[in-house]
Amino acid sequence: MENLIKSKILENAESLFQTTISEQQVQLQKTRKDVEGDLTLVIFPFVKMMRCSPLEAGAKIGDFLLKEIPAISNYEVVNGFLNLVIGNDFWVEQLKTINDTANYGLVAPNSKAAIMVEYSSPNTNKPLHLGHLRNNFLGYSVAEILKANGHKVIKTQIINDRGIHICKSMLAWQKFSPINESGERETPQNTGLKGDKLVGKYYVEFDKHFNTEAKAIITNWEQGQFDAVSTEVKDEFIRLTEAKAGKDEKAVKGIDDKIKDLAKNQTSILKEAKEMLVKWEAKDPEVYALWTTMNQWVYDGFAVTYKEMGVDFDKLYYESDTFILGKDIVEKGLNSGVFFKKEDGSVWIDLTADGLDKKLVLRSDGTAVYMTQDMGTAVERFNDFNDLSGIVYTVGNEQDYHFKVLFLILEKLGYSWAKNCFHLSYGMVDLPEGKMKSREGTVVDADDLMEEVVKTAFEMTKERGHIEGLSDDELNALCKMIGLGGLKYFLLKVDPKKRMKFNPAESVELNGNTAPFIQYTHARIQSLLAKSAMDLSSIAPSSINDSEKEIIKQLNDFPTIIAEAGKDYSPAVIANYSYELVKLYNQFYQSVTILNESDESLKQFRLILSKNVATVIKTAMRLLGIDVPNRM
Repeated sequence: MENLIKSKILENAESLFQTTISEQQVQLQKTRKDVEGDLTLVIFPFVKMMRCSPLEAGAKIGDFLLKEIPAISNYEVVNGFLNLVIGNDFWVEQLKTINDTANYGLVAPNSKAAIMVEYSSPNTNKPLHLGHLRNNFLGYSVAEILKANGHKVIKTQIINDRGIHICKSMLAWQKFSPINESGERETPQNTGLKGDKLVGKYYVEFDKHFNTEAKAIITNWEQGQFDAVSTEVKDEFIRLTEAKAGKDEKAVKGIDDKIKDLAKNQTSILKEAKEMLVKWEAKDPEVYALWTTMNQWVYDGFAVTYKEMGVDFDKLYYESDTFILGKDIVEKGLNSGVFFKKEDGSVWIDLTADGLDKKLVLRSDGTAVYMTQDMGTAVERFNDFNDLSGIVYTVGNEQDYHFKVLFLILEKLGYSWAKNCFHLSYGMVDLPEGKMKSREGTVVDADDLMEEVVKTAFEMTKERGHIEGLSDDELNALCKMIGLGGLKYFLLKVDPKKRMKFNPAESVELNGNTAPFIQYTHARIQSLLAKSAMDLSSIAPSSINDSEKEIIKQLNDFPTIIAEAGKDYSPAVIANYSYELVKLYNQFYQSVTILNESDESLKQFRLILSKNVATVIKTAMRLLGIDVPNRM
């Protein structure tokens, strides 16, 4: 209808306005709910050219559209806005079209450019946590939404399986893992602990010893003992200590943090971890064997978690492979003058002319940094997929600057596709008690959280009843569907850019903007359809009411909503659309009779309307990675 109105106005612009106009001047929007109408045309752009008041201009355009478009039944001009009423027959025809359209709302598969969506991308030194849940659900859903928009999509992750943080877990396991009576250190097999959790335990253990040693070093410095450090470190400590004089509490804390960092860099345990990293990059047999073993423990643990999450990947990349290509790219960049080398042998790029800063791309000891491997990963992906048009990186907003630099470096290296790389930046997830800290072991473990929401869903389902006749397996499957659906929806209904606070109990509530509220409506409709046993092939109601019309309008918006969600990379658009649709349907359901309606044509219409609401709910929720039950 919007396109028809636009085309009629553009075709007849000379007679209406005595001049030609652009499509951008024809501004249509949904009519406000407090006035009558379905579509509103903004009159102000035409008032001057029509040389009359907004009221007169609106009336002239309204009369013209009434004559040209039979589906428009009435209009009203309010303060420079032309509110158009579209007749019920048009909406009935729209429902017929929706009902007859297979895969309604979806664009033909693989009809658009190939896009890679990266998500999860965990470190192999700890288990997945609440933040990873938002990342995985967001990345997976964006991939599904892009598919729905016709794109060929490759889902991937880059597994951060190398670096100093990985060596910290490895070293801590070597130094602090107890030896049992069989002479074995702790393993997933002899402890029964999931592999990623075991490795994460030693990442926390490293940090405990790291902090204890740093604290002892600071105590020695405060007592004037500088025997084990260079003159430069001693002078820096004295300078920082003296700088605290006269400063407020906040400034003193900042200086103390710098002193801690200075001390941490002098710890023997960190020096050992750095030495292990150098040995790993040199393929030292003992270090490499330990790395392979502990990483496999983590991969096995991750596989269990991903299965429970309901996410998958088409291809995996490993930093242990891509950093090598990254080093080659750095060498080529040095030869072409994109990078420069400092006296200590480290390699940098100067981006100050672009409003950024100088960025390290290779350490002085020849080891890679994140930027090195990210360059290598990007290039390898485009080498692997010749039809790839761009990459969407699902990474938290603390990495905004990193990706700005990465994309700019790739452009300077001559990779034209860099302009099609996008950082899907999302806000952190907070707990009621504050931020999570993985080094301190204060994270919300992903496995534990998923288990908790399923358990809560089970308890709430038993309290509500309506589970008669369900076997134990069916009940468990239903509670898992409700619990995980609630968790996913809660994390996806918020705009990705916004920071959010997680409330597990609220996520499985049956009322409000939650997945269980939407899932329950789908189950209600399936029950209704099962009881009807009526032929649903004909749509010819004797009349329709306002609530029915509003539902059809909402259904009619679904393809536009999918397109908007794809354009904005935002599952929140789908989630909140679904909630609004379900609210409209429940208002309708409470206000009319359906199965007991005496008018057969009206009963049939309401059942078909209900069926299409259920279909759109199921499609929309699938794009969020959420299943919907037929009984609840």
